[in-house]
Amino acid sequence: MNTSVEIQPPSLEESVGSAIRQLRLRDGLTIAQVSELAGISRGMLSKIETGSTMAGMDTLARIARSLGVSMSMLFSQYDASAASAQHVKNGAGMEVVRRGTKSGHTYHLLAYDQGPIKLFEPFLITIEDDTERYPSFQHPGIEFIYMLKGVIEYRCGQQTYVLEPGDSLSFQGDIPHGPENLVQWPIQFLSVIIYPRSND
Repeated sequence: MNTSVEIQPPSLEESVGSAIRQLRLRDGLTIAQVSELAGISRGMLSKIETGSTMAGMDTLARIARSLGVSMSMLFSQYDASAASAQHVKNGAGMEVVRRGTKSGHTYHLLAYDQGPIKLFEPFLITIEDDTERYPSFQHPGIEFIYMLKGVIEYRCGQQTYVLEPGDSLSFQGDIPHGPENLVQWPIQFLSVIIYPRSND
C-alpha cells in the first residue's frame, strides 16, 4: 500500500533561523562571536537559529548587521519556499516592536519584503487600553488605514478624523499623524505603508 506523506514547508522561524546559521557558518563565525556583535545572549541566538523562537525586528536587524548582510537576506529562504506568493495564516503575523508599542499598541507584520528594497509594510495594529498618550508618527511614503474594530479619533496634520469599522484613511506619511483619542476600544485596524520607489 502506498502512503503519501505531505511535506510541510518550513515555518518562518525555522527559515530565518536556518538562514542566520548558514550566513554565520559561511563567514566562519561562532555563536559567541555573532551574539557579542549583535548584543544578544548566546542562548537567545541559539534558539533563534534552531527556530524555537522568533526575535523582534530590532534584534534581527542587529544580527543582520553583525553578519554584514541586509535584513531581507534573513527572510530569503522563506520567500523562496513560498514561490511567488506569501501566505500568512490568521494570527501568524510576526509581532514586532515599533514606536508606540510601550504605549499599548501591538503590531503584527503581515508580510515580509522580498528583495533588498522595502516596497511596503502591512501591519495589523491592536490598541487595548487608553492609559497613555499616544505618540505622533512620521515616515516616508503613503499610509493607508482600514478600521476593523472600535472607534478612534485619528489625527493627520491639523485635521482629526473619527474612524469606525469599515472606514479608511489615506495620507502622506511625512505628515505628523497618530491616534488622538480612543472612543471605543479594543481598537484594531490595518495599516499599510507604501514606500516611494527609487528613481535610480
